[in-house]
Amino acid sequence: MEHNSSLPGYVREKLAELDLELSEGDITQKGYEKKRAKLLQPFLKKPEGDKVKSTPPPPYYNVKDANNSNSHGNINNDGVILSSEGYSYVTEVPSLSSSQQRHSKKIDYHQPSSVNASSTPQSGNVGVPGYENMRPQGGAVGDPGYQNTREPSGFQNQQSSNNSQHRQRRTQRKVTHNEKRYHSVRQEAVQQALAALKGRPKPSLPMPSKRTSVLNRSPGCNDELDSSTDDESIPEETISPDKEYNYPRDHISNSILPPEPIIKPPIRESSMGPHQHSRSEVKQNQMPNHKYTLSNSAPERRPPQNLPPIPISDASSTDSPPIAYKRDNDFSDKAYKQKQLNAPDITQFNNAHRAADRVTRYVNVTQNELNETDANGKWKVSAKIQQLLNTLKRPKRRPLPEFYEDNDIELEIAANTKDPNAPKPEGSTMTPVHGEQLSIPAGLPRTLECALQRYGTNSFKSPMATVLDPNGKITTTLTYGKLLSRAQKIAYALSTKIFSKGPEQVTLKPGDRVALVYPNNDPLSFITAWYGCMFRGLVPLPIELPLSSSDTPPQQVGFLLSSCGITVALTSEACLKGLPKSTTTGEIAKLKGWPRLQWFVTEHLPKPPKEFNVGNLRVDDSSAAYIEYTTDKEGSVMGVTVTRAAMINHCRALTMACHYTEGETIVCVLDFKREVGLWHSVLTSVLNGMHVIFIPYALMKLRPSSWMQLITKHRASCCLVKSRDLHWGLLATKDHKDISLSSLRMLLVADGANPWSLSSCDQFLSVFQAKGLRSDAICPCASSSEVFTVSLRRPGRGSCGFSPSATGRGVLSMAALSHGVVRVDSEDSLTSLTLQDCGQVMPAAQMVVVRSEGAPVLCKTDQVGEICVTSGSTSASYFGLDGMTNSTFKVQPLLEEFEQPKDGNGTVNIICKPIGEDFYVRSGLLGFLGPGGLVFVCGSRDGLMTVTGRKHNADDIIATVLAVEPMRFIYRGRIAVFSIKVLRDERVCVIAEQRPDCSEEESFQWMSRVLQAVDSIHQVGIYCLALVPPNHLPKTPLGGIHLCEARRRFLEGSLHPANVLMCPHTCVTNLPKPRELHQDTGVGPASVMVGNLVQGNRLAEAHGRDVGLAEDCERKPQLITGVLRWRANTSPDHIIFTLLNSKGAIAKTLTCSELHKRAEKIAALLQERGRIESGDHVALIFPPGLDLLCAFYGCLYLGAIPITIRPPHPQNLNTTLPTVRMIVDVSKSGIVLSIQPIIKLLKSREAATSIDPKTWPPILDIDDNPKRKYGGIATVSFDSSAYLDFSVSTCGRLSGVNITHRSLSSLCASLKLACELYPSRHVALCLDPYCGLGFVMWTLIGVYSGHHSILIAPYEVEANPSLWLSTLSQHRVRDTFCSYGVIELCTKALSNSIPSLKQRNIDLRCVRTCVVVAEERPRVQLTQQFCKLFQALGLNTRCVSTSFGCRVNPAICVQGASSAESAQVYVDMRALRNNRVALVERGAPNSLCVIESGKLLPGVKVIIANPDTKGHCGDSHLGEIWVQAPHNANGYFTIYGDETDYNDHFNAKLVTGATSELYARTGYLGFLRRTECSQAASLLDETTPSVASRDSDTESLNSISQLQLNFSNVSLGGNSEHSLIGGAATSNDQELHDAVYVVGAVDEVISLRGMNYHPIDIENSVMRCHKKIAECAVFTWTNLLVVVVELDGNESEALDLVPLVTNTVLEDHQLIVGVVVVVDPGVVPINSRGEKQRMHLRDGFLADQLDPIYVAYNM
Repeated sequence: MEHNSSLPGYVREKLAELDLELSEGDITQKGYEKKRAKLLQPFLKKPEGDKVKSTPPPPYYNVKDANNSNSHGNINNDGVILSSEGYSYVTEVPSLSSSQQRHSKKIDYHQPSSVNASSTPQSGNVGVPGYENMRPQGGAVGDPGYQNTREPSGFQNQQSSNNSQHRQRRTQRKVTHNEKRYHSVRQEAVQQALAALKGRPKPSLPMPSKRTSVLNRSPGCNDELDSSTDDESIPEETISPDKEYNYPRDHISNSILPPEPIIKPPIRESSMGPHQHSRSEVKQNQMPNHKYTLSNSAPERRPPQNLPPIPISDASSTDSPPIAYKRDNDFSDKAYKQKQLNAPDITQFNNAHRAADRVTRYVNVTQNELNETDANGKWKVSAKIQQLLNTLKRPKRRPLPEFYEDNDIELEIAANTKDPNAPKPEGSTMTPVHGEQLSIPAGLPRTLECALQRYGTNSFKSPMATVLDPNGKITTTLTYGKLLSRAQKIAYALSTKIFSKGPEQVTLKPGDRVALVYPNNDPLSFITAWYGCMFRGLVPLPIELPLSSSDTPPQQVGFLLSSCGITVALTSEACLKGLPKSTTTGEIAKLKGWPRLQWFVTEHLPKPPKEFNVGNLRVDDSSAAYIEYTTDKEGSVMGVTVTRAAMINHCRALTMACHYTEGETIVCVLDFKREVGLWHSVLTSVLNGMHVIFIPYALMKLRPSSWMQLITKHRASCCLVKSRDLHWGLLATKDHKDISLSSLRMLLVADGANPWSLSSCDQFLSVFQAKGLRSDAICPCASSSEVFTVSLRRPGRGSCGFSPSATGRGVLSMAALSHGVVRVDSEDSLTSLTLQDCGQVMPAAQMVVVRSEGAPVLCKTDQVGEICVTSGSTSASYFGLDGMTNSTFKVQPLLEEFEQPKDGNGTVNIICKPIGEDFYVRSGLLGFLGPGGLVFVCGSRDGLMTVTGRKHNADDIIATVLAVEPMRFIYRGRIAVFSIKVLRDERVCVIAEQRPDCSEEESFQWMSRVLQAVDSIHQVGIYCLALVPPNHLPKTPLGGIHLCEARRRFLEGSLHPANVLMCPHTCVTNLPKPRELHQDTGVGPASVMVGNLVQGNRLAEAHGRDVGLAEDCERKPQLITGVLRWRANTSPDHIIFTLLNSKGAIAKTLTCSELHKRAEKIAALLQERGRIESGDHVALIFPPGLDLLCAFYGCLYLGAIPITIRPPHPQNLNTTLPTVRMIVDVSKSGIVLSIQPIIKLLKSREAATSIDPKTWPPILDIDDNPKRKYGGIATVSFDSSAYLDFSVSTCGRLSGVNITHRSLSSLCASLKLACELYPSRHVALCLDPYCGLGFVMWTLIGVYSGHHSILIAPYEVEANPSLWLSTLSQHRVRDTFCSYGVIELCTKALSNSIPSLKQRNIDLRCVRTCVVVAEERPRVQLTQQFCKLFQALGLNTRCVSTSFGCRVNPAICVQGASSAESAQVYVDMRALRNNRVALVERGAPNSLCVIESGKLLPGVKVIIANPDTKGHCGDSHLGEIWVQAPHNANGYFTIYGDETDYNDHFNAKLVTGATSELYARTGYLGFLRRTECSQAASLLDETTPSVASRDSDTESLNSISQLQLNFSNVSLGGNSEHSLIGGAATSNDQELHDAVYVVGAVDEVISLRGMNYHPIDIENSVMRCHKKIAECAVFTWTNLLVVVVELDGNESEALDLVPLVTNTVLEDHQLIVGVVVVVDPGVVPINSRGEKQRMHLRDGFLADQLDPIYVAYNM
């Protein structure tokens, strides 16, 4: 150890100064490195024998190849490994041999100076780890304790040259780097644990992906990233061909030996704005046995996302990756068949109002492009997912326990498993330990008031308190005389001051409570106010000053003030000026959650009159003296009430234990407003007439050694500090020269109960013993607000009543402590914990240790429990909280006794009896009693985390985290460790502040090592590890980490981390057992049917009523073309269609005659110019409007078959145009009919990049004029095709169905009957007119029924959200049809506009039915929000309903004009997962509200069948909805993709029961339930039209009796009849009907762990978890659940969503989220019906086309 002398003293001194400059922020990191390298350069020579060179590097540093330009460290010419920061980790002096560099395992904590710590990576980092109060308020990076100096070489006396002193100092300097076990055992434990994992398969953790703009905000951003470093980071090696994807090798090393080059995270180009993103695609070579190659192609640019004037895109997704159409594509049938496996993007979009537009943003990528990696070497998402899967395939440390019940009891049991091998306590039951008898010194004043009067009179010039200014100079000294006179002034002023309490005028009476609000740098004003309250008999409550916005939100303190009834706050003048003021009145602003306070300034008060005597006031000793606030684990603030007797008794006990005498000088660095600082420096000091010197926290930040200098200057005998202050004092090596601590007889360490205090005390003693510090002067103590001082190591220890020289160290097993058992461990154990004692029990107190859970039974002597104390000096209660007071302050410890049965047989009974009459108080500290009455504390109740039945202390986990390269990546003292309850078990979360110079990959690498280290040493997994930017963790007023607030912000999603790593796969071990599907059970569909019949269950079957016949059916034409011609002849001027513009004005109208004439003209045009004959297919590409109608009927007149296609989006032709072209090709259209603007778009230069304009079929302009008139309407049969309906399912499947004239006519007849449509009606439509019921309502039903259709294009509503509602009001519309997109838009855009809508006289009372057209489960929450919002405008909430249709039948259920209100039920979500329907009550756990999808249309029959067995299901059983109706579609024209699965969609048969009947399979899961109508009696109310009101609509309903069928038809099963008398129902019974409940699409069901989930349920949970989530979608990929959330906020908030999404899905659905993707608003694709296109989103994600803000891969 002679090597320390190798560096000259002046070099060591300069190095120390340089380190201090860096730690205090006076020099940049770059400047530090340059200066330090320059200083060390002459001394870094190669030693003889090359010993240094042969030394292996420490395993926790990254030693890269010296030739690698991207490495973090390099090897200089002398063989010394340097970090990027420029200083050596292996050797500092050439003479150090390799054998001396290894760290000795055995460490004697009793002799800290002998510890060999030479293997520390950064020698000399004196660290007090942890969440302790170390964070300065200002948050300056250079504050002491933030960036601890790398090498405080100046700990030694620089003037000394003795070699033995050098040795001792060198050793000490090493020890001070990492406190106690942190550096020594703990750090070595971490190294060895991680090295032991080296041989295991390395987990290939996929790094999260960040957008560059997010990287630039995070601390680790590197602005100098270039392609060369990215290129070199890609490993050039062969990947085994047996994987689904090639993926990069491990970029995270499992061990901490030199790792391979790190793969950088995918860094996206910086986004240009909300609608423009430049980005680089990530491609992946998918051929096996190929090395990674880089393409030279330039990054693709995403099309600009400017909001289009008319969003008319049509784009959809398929299950396969999309291809891009090229100019030379052949669009013949043959070419199509060859390409049909690579579908273009075919998802429909229309919500253009969203911030980034719902238009498809995913660029189509050819298969060749997918096989490449771009120039930046970024990895494809699918490869990262494969990495994650391969990592998760490896066996976990412990298997998942298997159990069968998915219920709360089983989950709770699994979360709290009992380890049969856990150590059990073996000692005898403890007995209470008594402190020495309290002997009050003679002459000690009886009370604090008496003491102040005595000293203020007899020794009025004696100093009581002195405070230093921020420059370290003594500003003011408060003498006892001044204190007495000022306190009397305050007492008199408070007794005479009249305060207004509402209308009353009141004065403060003895016993009233007041708040003391003083800053931390003004103890003198606080003390005078305190004693003024004491003289007046008031009860002070000191609180923190709510000045800084970075302080904790003071609402909790406000609740405490309110509950205490406080209306008056005492403060100083300076403090009053700093309080937040109201901008209008200039008065003190009312703080959020606080009562209205009256502020009383305690300065410049008049003298009291001579007759005023404070001694006249007699206050009972049992009354309250003061209230001290404290917080619990959840952050709730409580007031601890202290009686006067307890206060004075505690002061006496402290006087005896600390040997205080009159005239002593104390230096106080603690918070003087609470706990140890208050008890010693404000109360006991006055009782003994001592002088207290206060050091403000601001001064401690600037001059950490100021307290030692004051001790030297004033010869102080006592000092009150925390271990943090010892640590900071050690760092200030420049100030050690003139310090003398020989006068110090007691150095009270207030947080001596914390495990990390041991090393601080040892290091401080060994350094300053040479400065006169006595070893018996260091006095750790344990305390809590409830018990006051729990124990205290006596100063001097020779005059103590017992165990004169008792101090203790315990080396304990952490594994045993996690089971609550004390086991001594060997000192060389890697998982040992060394504790120091906290002294003995206080005088006149008794202490016991009871079990921390359950009944307060006495612990065994080797058992850890909660320390409880009884004495005359403990708190009395929590103010106003009787229940908590009883459980904390009135504990009677119980003694377990075993009672043998009298007959000698049977079980032994355990009886618990109280040990005595005394009540004990719980201290909140966990520990045990050692030999000699020594108290050992190993944690606190609030810091305890119980994970899977084992207890872990937050401080111990902090120690392990800090032992993994602490100074390189994170700040010491800025770590928060807490647990959160997820899925009935606690989960460990670690939040640390990372350094600004730490790169993304370094952070991620460090995080992965922390996970391994904690798992190896503590056998517990970290659930969430997050790194926040510097100064982002919330602070306490004295600079410590505010743990409760950090936890609250984490759970609220407002912490804004820079890096997050979630590990639910490895932590969550209490998931329900996967459901096993039994195939060969012998129970077939017939058995199920027989079982239902035997049990009396109804089979699930429902009927709509009969369609009925019109009395004029002989002359009524049935073909829709005939209907139009008939209407043109009979009522030519009847306006049948009106199109509105965005302002609500009429853009165009169309009468029956005009429509007929235009249709004839278009038919002639098609026949003449297009050579179209009957049966030919015509593609209609039109925006929503009247041209579409005319073109459609023109085709029908000719006998041609029209196909309506949404036009391509002008702003996004890349994606939408191939979709249009594909539908044209797939539908075999021979000609395209459109309008001039769209024809120009199809032939434009922009479109030519996707589709060659020459390859289109002939394109006709609808406005061209034919040369001759069309002869006559073509005659077609009823069974011939009327039109083809092409659409995309929510699963991204493109299909076209054939609608015959018979189906068309039947559908119109059913809708007309159900909705009571006739010519005098006005129906408003806000739908997309391209497919399904939207097309039928827009195009067909108006002509059939003759009613007036008011057409509103959905994109017009996006421009003017109130357009639809104002139209309903203006035209007095009774029936309206819309989509969910319109409902959502109105709800969000008009939520704050109700008053202005009222002013515009918008009245919705006229609306009778509002039908939401959908092909999904009704969105209950959205419709409820809509109804509740617009109820203020007169909307009847019962009129809003949802229709249900699908591919096979566009309209199965529609809420009729006179139908009853939709019924709703609540089902158990857990039962749905197992394909069962279990009805529960509203509000039950796991309940899901399901509402019926309208009423069955006339002529429709529905059954529920098992989709697998095709057996008939019973009532209220989940199955596939099958439909039989005359308006079913006539089969698929085409299905894009594999058609074999869909052959029976239109001709399915049951295998039981009526096996001959044909049904169409809807592809939707649901159930039927017979329910009662809620409006059966109100038949002829105002909703029923009279015959006269129908005008001359002769083809409406044939009679009033027929009309009544709408209400009193047979119950839907057709089993009972109702008689009709005079048009009214006579039955008083509630009418029964079968409600159809849609649960979700079969194709969308997510099957995970053997259970079936519906995406909408998971998405609803996710939407609730954070207010900034605008939209979300879920899908699965290779059995991983992927959640995509849209962030409606700043990109810095993206990472807040990751833990919340993971927690919510885990809690609500017992599913682990594999990948969380945070994207911009508008990225989740939504089709024209407002339905999410999840499969399209999945394809875009896997092809790296989303440009996400952040992608998190959960481990």
